[in-house]
Amino acid sequence: MSESRIRRSRVLLATATLVALTVTLPAQAGARPLGKKAPAADGLPAVRPLAETAALYDDEEGGNADADDPAIWRNAADPGRSLVVATAKEGGLRVYDLDAQEIQSVAAPAGPGPDDAPGRFNNVDLVHGLKLSTGRADLAVTSDRGNDRLRFYRIDRDRSGGPLTDVTDPAVPPVFSAGQEEINEQRTAYGLATWTDRSTGRSYALVSRRETTRVALLELLPGRSGTVSYRTVRTLDLPSVFRLPDGTSWTPCLEPGELPQVEGMVVDPANGVLYAGQEDVGIWRMRADLTGRPRLIDKVREYGVPGTYDEETEECAAGADPGFGGKRLAADVEGLTLIPESGGDGYLIASSQGDDTFAAYDRETGDGNEYEGGFRVAAASARLDGSEECDGAAAVNAPLGRRYPNGLLVVQDGDETPRSGGREATGFKFVDLADVLDVLDD
Repeated sequence: MSESRIRRSRVLLATATLVALTVTLPAQAGARPLGKKAPAADGLPAVRPLAETAALYDDEEGGNADADDPAIWRNAADPGRSLVVATAKEGGLRVYDLDAQEIQSVAAPAGPGPDDAPGRFNNVDLVHGLKLSTGRADLAVTSDRGNDRLRFYRIDRDRSGGPLTDVTDPAVPPVFSAGQEEINEQRTAYGLATWTDRSTGRSYALVSRRETTRVALLELLPGRSGTVSYRTVRTLDLPSVFRLPDGTSWTPCLEPGELPQVEGMVVDPANGVLYAGQEDVGIWRMRADLTGRPRLIDKVREYGVPGTYDEETEECAAGADPGFGGKRLAADVEGLTLIPESGGDGYLIASSQGDDTFAAYDRETGDGNEYEGGFRVAAASARLDGSEECDGAAAVNAPLGRRYPNGLLVVQDGDETPRSGGREATGFKFVDLADVLDVLDD
């Protein structure tokens, strides 16, 4: 069972309103051409994928691989040979070409001892042109939740053996933990976004801590022999208790000791603004250098709903909805990505995991990141299904050769179908970005 599904089975805040909104669009083989929009049951338009990766299986036979978060590396010299780098948790990293075919698998490192947590790659992002001791390079950066560290992979498209080479400094420190005993408790590096400050040229990673509200800013540093390390610049703790309009206080119902964590994050490179998805709360906007005051730009529907945790069932029983939540996001709010357009226009896209939809917001902060519309990624055929329970998403609004001349959106599918022998599976869907922009611009 995928981690997101386990978490949702333990933390239930379902209301009649929410149930009415979670309608799954059935697959209809041959009903419409690939990539064309169709009306969804809840009124949101649907786009259809052009391709999908092979299923990943989170079991021993499948190498404990569980799809989570993608990043798209655009090959400027030959856009048609661009790559998708994606995390598979204990299964490490997968690298795909634009036909969604796997061209490299990178194993996550083991724990330091037999009783220690193994490596578990949670989120991934890219850094372009980082200055190393051996010259500038494009890097894939991933959060290793198992070992509480970041890992770095140099991207060389035509390298024999695969495009990714591990260039992590062996001496990189834990991001949050004081030692291995604390690492094994797994309150470790979780969500991740990269950022290069255009005013200084310095590159950073923003990393969230699992089961807490903390986000850390790490400066990326060149090491010896082309390796990469980092140092912590500062941290910021988002709220865990919220004052409601009726004067009461609310915190999301979670397992004892847990706080509402952040995972999905993205930085707008044009203005250094970080968007962070606090899963059971909503989307925050703040400065990427973690100074200033964060602003909550939208809330999940479950915001303000009281819950009582039952230790026997490991579930939260929801109370009456006071009506303080948002209208577009069903918890968890997950993968965030940007679709930039000229003149500062464009969209912030968020995965509304609780109802299998995506919400789009105006990228311009001057307009308050107002809501612009939503969509689903629906089935294209009986075998090419859509995206459900989506964890991560990535978009590139630039030509990617013959296959995606108008750009690409890649989304995680938390419920890959059809299944093999009843095994639960995950994967990634590739969507023509032109279809997404078409439904958002209508």
